Amino acid sequence: MNPRPILPLWAAAIVAALAGGVLDLAYPSLGWWPFAFAGVALVLVTLIGRSAWGSVLVGFVFGASFYLIHIVWITRYLGVVPWFALTAVETVFMAFGSIPIALAYRWMPRLSSSRWVRLIALPALVAGLWTARELFMGAWPYSGFPWARIGMSQSESPLAHIASWVGVAGLTFLMVAFTAGVIEWIRLAQWRQVRTAVPAASVGLLMLVLPAFPTTPAGDMRVGSVQGNGPSGYFDERTPNAVLGAQLEASEPLFGEEMDVLLWPEGGIDSDPLTNSTTAFTLDALARRVDAPLLVNAATTRGDDTFNTSMLWVGGEGAVQLHDKANPVPMGEYVPDRWFFEPLAPDLVGLIQREYTPGTNPPFFDVNGIGVGLAICFDVIYDRVIWDGARDGAQIYMFQTNNADFRDTDENLQQLAFARMRAIETGRSVVNLSTVGTSQVIAPDGSTIDGIAADVAGHMLTEVPLRTGLTPAVVIGPAVQLVLGFGSVLVLVLIGVRVKTAARGRTKTPTL
Repeated sequence: MNPRPILPLWAAAIVAALAGGVLDLAYPSLGWWPFAFAGVALVLVTLIGRSAWGSVLVGFVFGASFYLIHIVWITRYLGVVPWFALTAVETVFMAFGSIPIALAYRWMPRLSSSRWVRLIALPALVAGLWTARELFMGAWPYSGFPWARIGMSQSESPLAHIASWVGVAGLTFLMVAFTAGVIEWIRLAQWRQVRTAVPAASVGLLMLVLPAFPTTPAGDMRVGSVQGNGPSGYFDERTPNAVLGAQLEASEPLFGEEMDVLLWPEGGIDSDPLTNSTTAFTLDALARRVDAPLLVNAATTRGDDTFNTSMLWVGGEGAVQLHDKANPVPMGEYVPDRWFFEPLAPDLVGLIQREYTPGTNPPFFDVNGIGVGLAICFDVIYDRVIWDGARDGAQIYMFQTNNADFRDTDENLQQLAFARMRAIETGRSVVNLSTVGTSQVIAPDGSTIDGIAADVAGHMLTEVPLRTGLTPAVVIGPAVQLVLGFGSVLVLVLIGVRVKTAARGRTKTPTL
């Protein structure tokens, strides 16, 4: 027997539209993290008892209402076309990714009428399928867009520390499982039987009381970091080396100070120091002046390829280590399948002249014996980049970004929240540095050690804690994603086969 929908389709569509707006409240700039549970609950209620096409409609309305609000910052310079285009892609995935969740609500009760199946197995399957949808959307097409994962909304909540055990995907799973479990407990309406509340309550209690996985203190690193606030936006008017000049000027208060490394943001150099001797000479002089290596970033060309490159620059030696951005931004740092997209929007696509090549070198530098993990801007949202840095020996992370194209929007605060979550997930300090802000030094527990406000030139000189030891999230993160993603889909398929087989058996005409 299929469950009846809780809401008629017209009401479900209204609630789904409301759910998108509610969910966005959980992310910066507001960051009201409990609203993540409310948004998930609203959309799950709309999917219970829904047909496949009904779930597509509900998922479409939910996805559109959420993404139109959540990524409105795209319009800051690029206008409404990219905003609508990216929203449309993510909304389609959200819509069709709602079908498996609706099928779980339809098939699981037909497989078993046990209330414990309803209270334990069904919420777990729903949470796994939600997580699988997130993982798919974060990987495809063109490296995906894992910007709005449910777990990432909790960077400043008391639940964030769970990410150190199971990663962001695992936190998403637990949040959705708890929410789905509460919904099933309410649907069963067995208020006087306290034990029926145990499954959902156990998940909630686990998320609240399990402490962050401890990493081992390994001293401190004295990091100088500079936010030049130069004209570093894609459409900013500038003279040659204006960004470099702004970074140099903002670095002057650090001259004479002792430091282990001087960090500049993504795009802090607006010429290629690997081929421009004048820029290389300037960096050599700066490294000698501060008596420390520089960790800088610029667009570089090697052969026929252009890269978004972080460099460890030593005075007199030049760039002794390189890391190229692993996931350039589609339609921002390169145009995938330009032959297809340019005829559709020639004026817009024609503006994007840069064509960065994905990097393959490790996101890790050895800075005088201290392991530094790296992520360049958009790469902070990719688990693999962060985990690779930790496995290579990172004792601290330095994230370089350029938010100039999204001044005065929520984008830089959303990205800062992701950096905070990475600190908690890995048990490492993070220096998150932007050309224009907001820049912060974040402790392994997610607290803020130091910072520079947005839209000002400034510097930090910070004793940043170092840590060693890998968190479970780093060690088992890929396995968690495999089990939750592929595993939940496989379980749903097996349940569907079992339900359909049983249904055919009941409809056979008995032989005499």
